[in-house]
Amino acid sequence: MKQVNENDFDYRKGSTGVKYLMRGPSIDWGIIRLMPNEKMGEIPHGHEFIDETFYFMEGDGIMIIDDKEYDAPEGSVFLCEPKEMHNIRNDSSDPIKIVFIKGEFRPNDKIE
Repeated sequence: MKQVNENDFDYRKGSTGVKYLMRGPSIDWGIIRLMPNEKMGEIPHGHEFIDETFYFMEGDGIMIIDDKEYDAPEGSVFLCEPKEMHNIRNDSSDPIKIVFIKGEFRPNDKIE
């Protein structure tokens, strides 16, 4: 058994960006917080072998998959399959918060 608390971890950019809560042994998962006009990454990324699920838990965002944009109102869930290039953008006037889950623990499975 492993237990963590979100407040014990930092976002990559201080108060925003990606925050891993658990890494392995079977999955990676964490939280993404984006401020208005912020993107998850400067460029889209994907994964060679694993899928990644995104749950928009607070606020409305834009999910970008293979250069196509999808409205992502609060409560939306997206599954990005292997090799689908993805990014998230916050066009709203409020912060958004997204849970992400990577289907298998492969920390070096990123493609850009």
